[in-house]
Amino acid sequence: MPEYKSIIQQTQCWLDKVVIGHNICPFAKKERDADRIRFVVESCGQFATALENLICECEYLEQNSDTETTLFILEHITENFNDYLDFLDIANQLLIDQGYEGVFQLASFHPDYCFADTDPDDPANYTNRSPWPMLHIIREASLEQVLQNYPNPEDIPQRNIEHCHRLGLEVMQKMLNDCK
Repeated sequence: MPEYKSIIQQTQCWLDKVVIGHNICPFAKKERDADRIRFVVESCGQFATALENLICECEYLEQNSDTETTLFILEHITENFNDYLDFLDIANQLLIDQGYEGVFQLASFHPDYCFADTDPDDPANYTNRSPWPMLHIIREASLEQVLQNYPNPEDIPQRNIEHCHRLGLEVMQKMLNDCK
């Protein structure tokens, strides 16, 4: 269990210093301050078990409205970014198959995250780089509600890219590494 604590602490550091600290997600601070973000470490090492546990986490969120969202941290099975993308595709399909389409969606984060058609050293990749591979399980109804009240939400990705470019690769790498 102590290793889980370290993984969660690293994830919380990244959330606080990068995601919230640089306003990458303008909706995260409210939920973090209200202690409504759940951190779950999946350490089984097998795709099938991790997928089952992902669905169990969706069930948990359905039954616990006081928890807004979960960061589902994948400790062992998706260290390779391409394997992670395969897992993400299967997880998204599983949500559909289990009737969660329109209820939950997944946002993806990985230490080696690289957007299509970008150089691996592009600072913009750090909008989705995290200390551990993880899936962010988001309640779609909550997302729709906050987006209605946020001015120009479609500008968030471009604003984040520009911000990361202004900070530069070395600063982005240091922020992530400081949380490991």
